[in-house]
Amino acid sequence: MTEVLLRRPEVEARTGICRSTLYDWIKQGRFPRPVKLGERIVAWRESDIDRWLESRVSEGD
Repeated sequence: MTEVLLRRPEVEARTGICRSTLYDWIKQGRFPRPVKLGERIVAWRESDIDRWLESRVSEGD
C-alpha cells in the first residue's frame, strides 16, 4: 500500500492548527515530524496525522 503524503495546507485543514502552532508543537514533540521531500518541501504521512487525531480524541474521553 502506498503512503499518502499531505502538504502543510492539508494538515492545517484536517487538524485546525495554524502554521506557527504546528511548528511549535513539532519542536516540543507534540506533533508528528514531517518527511523532507526536497530542500524546502515537506509533507506529513497521512497515517501519522490520523493517529495523532485519534490520540487527541481519546485524550478528551
